[in-house]
Amino acid sequence: MAITIARESPVGPDLALIFQRHTADMHADTPPESIHMMDASELDIPAVQFFVARDAGQPLAMGAFKLLSDPTHAEIKSMHVLAEARGRGLSKAMLTHVETAARAAGVTRLSLETGVQPTFIAARALYERAGYSVCGPFEGYWNDPNSLFMTKSLV
Repeated sequence: MAITIARESPVGPDLALIFQRHTADMHADTPPESIHMMDASELDIPAVQFFVARDAGQPLAMGAFKLLSDPTHAEIKSMHVLAEARGRGLSKAMLTHVETAARAAGVTRLSLETGVQPTFIAARALYERAGYSVCGPFEGYWNDPNSLFMTKSLV
């Protein structure tokens, strides 16, 4: 597996499929008012570092973090692996890359919002194995029965 993970622009011309699949997954069984994903243009801001995992140039996974109002706290955004590339350890590799980049940017706490629906079981298990624990809503979020919030200290 010759996977590379690098920082890229979320509006790259060959990323449409991964964003389409991510959007479809988010809308599969989550009520619209509980979907907190950012589209490619919303991720294309200075507060976001966006990464793509590629195999032989083909984009297979994406992940990002967004700095919050406290620059030592960031939120994981847009974690997605194409279905046909799952089972290869890409989620774990992307999460590790995001955490490493966040530490390098001075982030000491990473938090995330994920769904409670069955679609998100694998994501929740990944985060738990990586040391994330359940927390309350953080910046910009509210108590939502369709959301689960998790956080991890990076120090």
